[in-house]
Amino acid sequence: MAPRSNPTARQQRLGAELRKLREGAGLSTEQAAAVLATNRTVITSTEAGRHGISPERVRRMAYHYDCTDKELIEVLAGMGAERTKGWWEDFRDLLPPTFLDIAEMEWFARGLRMTTLAHIPGPFQTESFARALFEAAIPQLPEDEFEARVSHRIQRHRALDRPGGPTYMATIHEAALRIEVGGRTVLHEQLAHLLDLADKRNITIRAIPFSAGAFPGSGQSFLYAYGEVPSLDTVQLDRTSVAEFLHTSTQLRKFSLQLDQMERIALSESRTRDLIQSIMQQL
Repeated sequence: MAPRSNPTARQQRLGAELRKLREGAGLSTEQAAAVLATNRTVITSTEAGRHGISPERVRRMAYHYDCTDKELIEVLAGMGAERTKGWWEDFRDLLPPTFLDIAEMEWFARGLRMTTLAHIPGPFQTESFARALFEAAIPQLPEDEFEARVSHRIQRHRALDRPGGPTYMATIHEAALRIEVGGRTVLHEQLAHLLDLADKRNITIRAIPFSAGAFPGSGQSFLYAYGEVPSLDTVQLDRTSVAEFLHTSTQLRKFSLQLDQMERIALSESRTRDLIQSIMQQL
């Protein structure tokens, strides 16, 4: 397969998992190349996500790396087989690659947990709300990228609407529900949209009230994506420019515990609905 110049985060993750399997078997890249009848460059390029790999090759690697986790092997083989481009590929060369990586991660996740402090989660945003957010960017975005960002942001809901889409647990701080992004009319429309989303089977929205005070992770917004198997879970940290993806076991446990604590202090779904309706009445 031809080398990739810009592998996606998912392609890089497949390579990283293959590297973990190789290192777990105690093999160097040279030793792995020898047992797989290839060269060291192919091994390193594959582990960096720059070289495509067939499902059969994944299974062969797993065999020589003494991996006995059949479920993981089949998921990795499936990742190697992926050839169909998702809707986000329409934005390649228009937006930073991490925008596409986030959409791809949401699409393949079996479940999502999000906490946000100062804004509404991306897949929940109305077009007017998204436009107001991007209009506040410094420096001002070029018109073509501005429109691409708005369109991409709105289309992220497709992961939640598709048949068999992921469950989504959003823990939103009260501040995010009150900041008048775009003005009162835009916020009112956005909050009404949140109430509609909360009625969906796979979406849960809970608010952390101001009265909750300080809590673990109170200075950071992040998304926890559940992979097809637990070892493929990922945390995406919210950044102004470039998104950061984390997936070591220590990092995953840390952010999972933070989410657990946030959900313990958050209002129930019904009380969250009451809070949102109260804010709407004040606008």
